[in-house]
Amino acid sequence: MINFILMVNKQGQTRLAQYFQFLSVKERMTLEGELIRKCLSRNETQCSFLEHRGYKIIYRRYASLYFIIGMDLEEENEMAYLEFIHNLVETLDKYFENVCELDIMFNIEKAHYILEEMVMNGQIVETNKTQILAPIHVLDKAKDE
Repeated sequence: MINFILMVNKQGQTRLAQYFQFLSVKERMTLEGELIRKCLSRNETQCSFLEHRGYKIIYRRYASLYFIIGMDLEEENEMAYLEFIHNLVETLDKYFENVCELDIMFNIEKAHYILEEMVMNGQIVETNKTQILAPIHVLDKAKDE
């Protein structure tokens, strides 16, 4: 089960955070700070998987953003979650047409909506980009009219 998903820039600023398990704001800030320092300090030749505070951490860097997933230690298929990160980036890229950090910052509600269409209660429920983006396109059309 996925416990949290973070999008962080290279300066260590969290751009999007989605938690599927309750943590207090103080715990979230502490956890994010520790994870950001750990992930940003690793070089590209190191593995994208690590364990931290009882979580299995899977991360991947795309351009200036780090996508970080924290999940239960019992989960076994890290590669599937790495592929999920790639699918998330492709879906964001398809919607925003070459997504960048500013797209996430200025359209945070749409980024959250895309993430919520893909993950529900910590479980991946949809990976089809067309299915994920269909409701957002309907909302965009209604807004334009």
